[in-house]
Amino acid sequence: MKVCAAALGLLISTLWGAGALAQEITPPDWNGETLGSPHRGGVLHLTADGPAGTLDPQINYNTQYMQVFVNMYDGLLTFRQARGLSGQDVVPDLADALPQISADGLVWRFHLRPGLRFSSGAPVRVEDVVSSFKRIYQAGSPTAASFYGGIVGAKKCLDDPAHCSLPGVQGDTATGDIVFHLTHRDGEFLYKLAFAHAVIVPSDTPLHDTGNTTVPGTGPYRITSYNPEHQMILERNPFFHVWNPQAQTDGFVDRIEYDFGLSDEAQITAVEQGRYDWMLDAKPSDRLGELGARYASQVHIEPLLGLYYLAMNVHEKPFTDLRVRQAVSKAVSRHAMTILFGGGAIAEPLCQMVPHGISGADIGLDCPQDLQEARRLIQESGAEGAAVTLVVPNRAVEAGMGTYLRNVLQQIGLKAQLRPITAGLATSYEQNTANHVQIALSYWFADYPSASTFLDDLFGCDNYHPNSPVSPNFTGFCDQHIQSLFDQAMAESDPVKAAPIWQEAGRGVMKQMPGAPMIQMRTIDFVSKRTGNYFSTMLNHMLFSHVWVQ
Repeated sequence: MKVCAAALGLLISTLWGAGALAQEITPPDWNGETLGSPHRGGVLHLTADGPAGTLDPQINYNTQYMQVFVNMYDGLLTFRQARGLSGQDVVPDLADALPQISADGLVWRFHLRPGLRFSSGAPVRVEDVVSSFKRIYQAGSPTAASFYGGIVGAKKCLDDPAHCSLPGVQGDTATGDIVFHLTHRDGEFLYKLAFAHAVIVPSDTPLHDTGNTTVPGTGPYRITSYNPEHQMILERNPFFHVWNPQAQTDGFVDRIEYDFGLSDEAQITAVEQGRYDWMLDAKPSDRLGELGARYASQVHIEPLLGLYYLAMNVHEKPFTDLRVRQAVSKAVSRHAMTILFGGGAIAEPLCQMVPHGISGADIGLDCPQDLQEARRLIQESGAEGAAVTLVVPNRAVEAGMGTYLRNVLQQIGLKAQLRPITAGLATSYEQNTANHVQIALSYWFADYPSASTFLDDLFGCDNYHPNSPVSPNFTGFCDQHIQSLFDQAMAESDPVKAAPIWQEAGRGVMKQMPGAPMIQMRTIDFVSKRTGNYFSTMLNHMLFSHVWVQ
């Protein structure tokens, strides 16, 4: 159904209000147990355009599967399963308490909860914790250097993974204690230990990417069947019990079936018809009015620490020239991009590489469209007529934005074409330098509530991994001065003191423009009529373990 812009805006406003009201909030004193609940049981049906790469939880860096893994794996710490800002708090998970930290910030002591088991039935031991952190380097986790490079011995493990000893992580089997030793103070280490790549897996897990083979975890669900061309099935972990309801609950549904292959348009229709309970992909703008008018009680608009940006590879011509990158940023109307995404109720123009809502990172820039100046910069750089291929995910929303962006690139003198890529595979395609991607419409969500998970993740020197399908900084940008600002800010434990450093770093990135921010978006979750207790957090999005089905 197509509607005029004014009507669409009105319907989106209606949708926003209805979605915000249609919440069933789990009582705060809930103990995490669903046994005896009338809502326990049944099958939750999920749908997406395609799969999202490896099943290895320490390697996959795709939001789609990380949203699944949060129901399967645990670290020593995790983010509280709660709505709003409290969902950014770190709570004990496999550890029985938050760490004891030495006065100099270099020694972190944990105690492992007793009685834990993996989904294979094997007990969770101190040895599994120690080996899991070694495996981060041995298996080539994309965050090994940037997140965990400050552990004593990490550099040797990064240089020679096959002989990784990692003396900076020590475990005492008699007491259940685990002690981390850092080479320098890290103000974000608490967040990094709560991040998904620090999950604990059995010590006999292969020291390489496990690909399509699942690894035993400790969460309420486990994968029992997987065909990346068709379907993923999760069922209850028979060895799970609730140890901290703020970290994990035992889940309402007995089974989760996640099917692949439907386009975003077909996904909406399937959820409307009740064939699926939730769809992953962005909602096409020409269907938003329909959702607002007919299905408002099934739509939930949630705040999101996420953005779309144009990633420009500084190692691929013509984007090796700063003037070309600046021209692209100046040529785009971020207002137009907001409209193409679905309007002001679900997106807003963005002129910084950190979304609003992350404390201390706003830099107060404005990015007005200036086609004349963009053309001048292209001509001055000598790039006029250069062939450019813009990579975009193949969903309707990104295809619409991509068509607009291609036309803009052509307007300023570049010979541009569009290359749509299956949405679930677009990220790994873009990040692999072997594909020589010049420019891509990309999106990124916060790993944790810090500017580092945008600035350092996307533009930090340690996050550029040539010839790897997991290279968050696939622009290849590395500026030693800006990197030193990243490092200073991350070492600072006081957010107030870190804020001006992040702001300076953010302005530096915007001057070099390896990525041109476009919009900040909100999540639109569309669920079936039979789905209850909708529950979403700012970092993990909709939690599959918390919803129920009739």
